[in-house]
Amino acid sequence: MNRNRVALITGITGQDGSYLTELLLSKGYDVHGIIRRASLFNTDRIDHLYADPHENSRLHLHYGDLSDASGLRRVLDQIQPDEVYNLGAQSHVKVSWDQPEYTADITGMGVLRLLESIRCHQDSLGRKVRYYQAGSSEMFGAAKPRQFEGTPFQPRSPYACAKVYGHYQTINHRESYGMFCANGILFNHESPRRGETFVTRKITRAATRIKLGLQKKLYLGNLDAKRDWGFAGDYVDAMWRMLQQDEPSDFVVATGVSISIKDFVRLVFAQVDLDWQDFVEIDPRYFRPAEVDHLEGDPSKAMKHLGWEPKTSVEALARMMVDSDMKLALREQVLMEAGHNEAPRGGYR
Repeated sequence: MNRNRVALITGITGQDGSYLTELLLSKGYDVHGIIRRASLFNTDRIDHLYADPHENSRLHLHYGDLSDASGLRRVLDQIQPDEVYNLGAQSHVKVSWDQPEYTADITGMGVLRLLESIRCHQDSLGRKVRYYQAGSSEMFGAAKPRQFEGTPFQPRSPYACAKVYGHYQTINHRESYGMFCANGILFNHESPRRGETFVTRKITRAATRIKLGLQKKLYLGNLDAKRDWGFAGDYVDAMWRMLQQDEPSDFVVATGVSISIKDFVRLVFAQVDLDWQDFVEIDPRYFRPAEVDHLEGDPSKAMKHLGWEPKTSVEALARMMVDSDMKLALREQVLMEAGHNEAPRGGYR
């Protein structure tokens, strides 16, 4: 009896994990995700996809962690995936300076644990698994734009260093063991599901709250840094396409257009009819120990070999995020007027 294709996603509860889950389910996959045990549920981004497993849901969740190799191997042996997408990481660049060892362990060594678990799983069961490693434009760091697959990495944070390690470990397993391992070097990709401490979401959430009188100021760091921003929903399609190729390779995924954080702020505040200069202040605590000035990707290889292209402009992305966050701000306003003090999440003040 033919079975559905099976995918395993680490980091399934994150922004990318939720969009990738939607995509794979739409293509008829059975999707399994690894989640970390916590005292509170953290599945908000995929709750709309999850059904009671007793009702034959095609989405299944398993407790696990990239720090636990034996647990990863058990999940692999249990579900026998055709494809594995490693989206799990300590993914906040600023936090990586506060927790460099933890970041290196999960974001770097976690890749090795997962790759070795897959290799042993393949060898013991005599089957092939296709592996996707989520890389980051932060790996390029101080390298001059435009960055492409052959641009030398110059990482400028513990997070970026860990991602570089994972990137090369993925290549090593591909070349040493003949495994199907692909690296996606994704430039900044955002959405309404982006965590509220990431700069784009911090900006859109603050602008909508300021518009409704729920917040007075937005504090940011380096406004001159330039980034290549795309829509996460577009980028997960590139991930999937990488694992459908005849041979594995590495691909930059980007829009090829960059703007400064200041320009993004201006764009967002204009959409709520406010002058950003009246509300934005610089706070030195948000400067990084080592700044990354300009990231702008060249997606030519992905466009040529994957048939992929970005569909969402940064202007459309900002509008999407503002519209979503305005709904949250309106809800917060109603609750406050009714006497419920709903504290803002993410720490904007």
